[in-house]
Amino acid sequence: MTSLPLPPVPEPFRLPFHYGALHQIGVDWLVDPRPVRQLLAKHHPDLTAATFDDGRALVSLDYQLYFAQYAFGGGVTQEIEFNVIAFPTGEADRLPRLSYAQYAQGWDQTKLLGIARLHVVCDNPFAIRAGRELYAEPKYPGWFEVGLPSLNGPEGATWTVRCKAAEVGPDDALERGQAPLLDLTARLDGLTSVAANSAPVTGYGTDREGRLLAGPMNVYQPYGWYDLAAPEHSGRTRLVVHAPDGDLGRDLRALLPDGTPAAGAWTFQSPPVAAHNRPYYLPTGPRV
Repeated sequence: MTSLPLPPVPEPFRLPFHYGALHQIGVDWLVDPRPVRQLLAKHHPDLTAATFDDGRALVSLDYQLYFAQYAFGGGVTQEIEFNVIAFPTGEADRLPRLSYAQYAQGWDQTKLLGIARLHVVCDNPFAIRAGRELYAEPKYPGWFEVGLPSLNGPEGATWTVRCKAAEVGPDDALERGQAPLLDLTARLDGLTSVAANSAPVTGYGTDREGRLLAGPMNVYQPYGWYDLAAPEHSGRTRLVVHAPDGDLGRDLRALLPDGTPAAGAWTFQSPPVAAHNRPYYLPTGPRV
């Protein structure tokens, strides 16, 4: 077997890409494998959809809010990925047999079970270009209105993500549209998470020449995984597709029929690195 060259890193990009902070939620669904296989073959012909409990395939929506520091300053990016959990077809004999719960907690130490990206919507034109050119991500513009757990906000563990359409205009400026694409809600209040040693997460892409590539992402502390399989948790997540005739909406509806219950959710939030504390008064002398 001959060795393969590394994919090129075009200017002005540098790898690895370092995140300054990351806030992330993913929601997983166990679904009928037949439409998943058909869609995966269209996007990534050299990948096979993994199957878990009762032979079902696994798909996920993964929202990220992250900060990065560059030589010219800082940037904040939001994106949401629609993924199929898959592996390179030629590596099937190396995979362990896992349940969904075992996979979600990081038991696959081969890291061959990765995310095959079907759609990635992003609000940063520079990140869109980087995702396309470096990792062959099917990435295109959108923008977000969100509510998420924060030390700077009210207590709670509910995440709400509304993704809307956008375009990249002149000078690589994001031009926001008003058409909503999807809403995702996860109410995790009152639930206890399990530490999940999932990283590095392998992300798969297929470039324009049909070459399959893999890009692992390290996260430097465990994820928190929430088991949502019990019937009493069926109402904790909600997905609404607002543009069913677009590419993203059509694929979401094909793989996630209305009412499909979520199997689990996983979160990551970077710890704060500093805090500006409450001010206090100082005694002052009589004014002259």
